[in-house]
Amino acid sequence: MGFFNKKENKETIKSSSSVQTNEHNPKNVLTTNLQENIHKIKSLLGKSSDIIFREIRIGKEGSISAGIIYTDGLTDTPSLQNFILETLMIDTKMVEIQRKINPDKNLITILKDYAMTVGEIKEMTDFDLLLTGLLSGDTIILIDGYDQSLMISNKHWVERGVTEPSSQTVVRGPREGFSENVRVNTALIRRKIKDPNLWLESKVIGERTKTNVAVMYINGIANDKIVKEVNLRLDNITIDGILESGNIEELIQDAPFSPFPTVYNSERPDIVAAALLEGRIAILVDGTPFVLVVPALFIQFFQSSEDYYQRADIASLVRLLRFFSFAIALLAPALFVAITTYHQAMLPPALLISLAAQREGAPFPAFFEAVIMEITFEILREAGIRMPRSIGSAMSIVGAFVVGTAAVEAGIISAAMVIVVSITAISSFVSPTYDIAIAVRMLRFGFMAIAASFGLYGITIGLIALILHLCSLRSFGVPYMSPLAPFNISDQKDTFIRLPEWKMFSRPRLINQQNEVRQQNSESAKPEAPKK
Repeated sequence: MGFFNKKENKETIKSSSSVQTNEHNPKNVLTTNLQENIHKIKSLLGKSSDIIFREIRIGKEGSISAGIIYTDGLTDTPSLQNFILETLMIDTKMVEIQRKINPDKNLITILKDYAMTVGEIKEMTDFDLLLTGLLSGDTIILIDGYDQSLMISNKHWVERGVTEPSSQTVVRGPREGFSENVRVNTALIRRKIKDPNLWLESKVIGERTKTNVAVMYINGIANDKIVKEVNLRLDNITIDGILESGNIEELIQDAPFSPFPTVYNSERPDIVAAALLEGRIAILVDGTPFVLVVPALFIQFFQSSEDYYQRADIASLVRLLRFFSFAIALLAPALFVAITTYHQAMLPPALLISLAAQREGAPFPAFFEAVIMEITFEILREAGIRMPRSIGSAMSIVGAFVVGTAAVEAGIISAAMVIVVSITAISSFVSPTYDIAIAVRMLRFGFMAIAASFGLYGITIGLIALILHLCSLRSFGVPYMSPLAPFNISDQKDTFIRLPEWKMFSRPRLINQQNEVRQQNSESAKPEAPKK
């Protein structure tokens, strides 16, 4: 946070000076000469072939010259022809009547107020804003003799529709996911939360990409300090381009060198809507289906939207299974290396004899076996992701089976090590979010190294260091391990287990400090027992 506070004054001075420069720079505004304006736009855009210039005649008997400029492929051509060109070139009666009634009004204002049958229209005099709108798909109207222009919003481009999200699949729940259009994404959220207090703040980030970024939160539920901090961090971003929400995440996160993510991301509208109802803040970036949610807590990465669509007992059992799988994915290879290397007395005699027989001809220590198998599996997993989908999954499965079997038969790897690494790999896929699985994959090698060096004592020291690190993290001012550290008894209803809906009558305490009550009367929501 200190980094952003330190930069606040410098960025404020820089932004204010740039505004003053634009206001007093005569080269940055339109002139009254139509040809001069068109020539300047062409020169600034390098005479690009996808920028269409159309000069027309409007007014009574075509006495006024005008120019239509739009970007081919980003502009809705049918609406341009039916609602803009037709209005300017054919339906001129209303314009002439208004010019007689209001002689003091210029033609630009009359066209905007009385003639154009489109939604959003802005009067523009600044060249930079005009070019940004033009390259975003808006249509620009220039008229000879006026130093103003009309920017008409009629964007349209080919985009992916609302489909089922592929990264967070569920058995029961909505099948709709975010798309690459930020307006579609905000509409999907508003469809679920029809509250006038759901506020939206828009920003443009990226000196060259001019990427639209939206900040959504529920006023009265979200913490005002967190909202202010989010806006401060976003406003202080100075970069050439934002191509994905991951660029934003890396620039606003609290602990850039920690393997654990402090910003949550999802492509499911129901997850983002539920986070907003808890007092969190959503950051939507144009061009990506992944929406950022802050603040993010450690417990949040083990919660799935399906937990709240199933019964509480089933959801609690599955969530406990996720935590158990997390422990297996993190510690299973390290425990195997430590026990087989230093603590053989902990094993039953029959199992110890079996492991000793398997390792009789193995040329490498257990640690090197584990590292070889883990690296091999990581290569197979990465290859399966990058290969075409039709053969990627089959390639990874067949590759793992063939490599594991051949390694055991060749005597390079023991069969027990193949089993341990396989269980570890499967357990890493149980987590509902991909980011926490990546953290486990990185930490696993560190725990194997300290297990090979110090045995179970090293694993214990490593776990203590890991817990201390997690407790030191914060996400936008909120402790990362809350409600476990600091411990909050009222928020334990949705941590390791999930209580029934009628028991979850309050929002998370540290995230929300304004409107903590979710249900006014929890007893009224409790289902009644059938009368005998």
